[in-house]
Amino acid sequence: MLFKSEDFELANGGLLAELEIAYECYGQLNDHKTNAIMVSHGITSSHIAAGEQTEDRRRGWYQELIGPRKLLDTDRYCVISSNCLGSCYGSTGPASTNPATGKPYGQDFPEITYPDMVRAQHGLLQELGVEHLTAYVASSIGGFQAFQWAVTFPEYISSIVALDTAPKDTLDFGSGVPGLMDRFSKDPNWNNGDYYSKGSLAETLTEIRMETLRGYGFVDKLEPHLGVAEREAILAETARDWALEFDPHSLITLTRAGATFNVEDDLGKIVAPILYVLCNTDEWFPARIGKDVMAKLLSAGVDATYHEVDSPLGHFATTEEPEKWVPAAEIFLNRVGKA
Repeated sequence: MLFKSEDFELANGGLLAELEIAYECYGQLNDHKTNAIMVSHGITSSHIAAGEQTEDRRRGWYQELIGPRKLLDTDRYCVISSNCLGSCYGSTGPASTNPATGKPYGQDFPEITYPDMVRAQHGLLQELGVEHLTAYVASSIGGFQAFQWAVTFPEYISSIVALDTAPKDTLDFGSGVPGLMDRFSKDPNWNNGDYYSKGSLAETLTEIRMETLRGYGFVDKLEPHLGVAEREAILAETARDWALEFDPHSLITLTRAGATFNVEDDLGKIVAPILYVLCNTDEWFPARIGKDVMAKLLSAGVDATYHEVDSPLGHFATTEEPEKWVPAAEIFLNRVGKA
């Protein structure tokens, strides 16, 4: 499904003449549209939160959470998942057609921020007639959106489950943009950024994705009986599949947006109770940041609860082993009266 709007104003003063946000709904809105839950994806994923899956969860990344009698019970709730602004799975991003030129935006796509992303989601919800969210559940960079929602539209959400994330950029995204640009510019198809007319940057993207998946703990989650060669083959194939469909400019755009994300000074605006979940082997959002984040949340007066997952699967742990945190989420959501 697709939400469309016009003349979307960006935080930096820019303007998108045409805005599209791709989304899916799981379950049905009730008559009063008071049973909506929103979920958000990571930096390289799509809005397909349930259903068909691939090895790295780019589809069906919350399959174990969404459905009848699951944590996000579709017999009771309508779970809404949107592809974020700047991505390339149906929402407006660098690969979209610039109405002023009739060609892909590419490097001309304006810089976006997390406030822009959540305002786009807010527009989608308004279009659906949803005036309040029962919960916002999100992992990784999707969790950035959860924290941004909490300070931008504090009265709009009743509860938040934020997994493998933080209220500011802890990954040093700013240093990642020059590195991406350098690697892409060395690809034979780069063409000064206009690679759309030359093909894809699949080889370079595959290398980047393999490195990222290793950092996530992807290899560790594969079947233990597999040999080294088999694991490497699966890793390469999974990375290649993603590289053939993801837009490099989206990766740059979303990485650049991550570098500007920081709501720590606005934590006092948060109204919704928060369950904050980290994994003890996650290299991207390590559990060692949990104490500091919780201290800042509690100091700001936020009703915050912390849960730590013990798993060797790193950044994949909360999607691969939901049984290690879902019971805590059920207790949390029952306590705040939303489950």
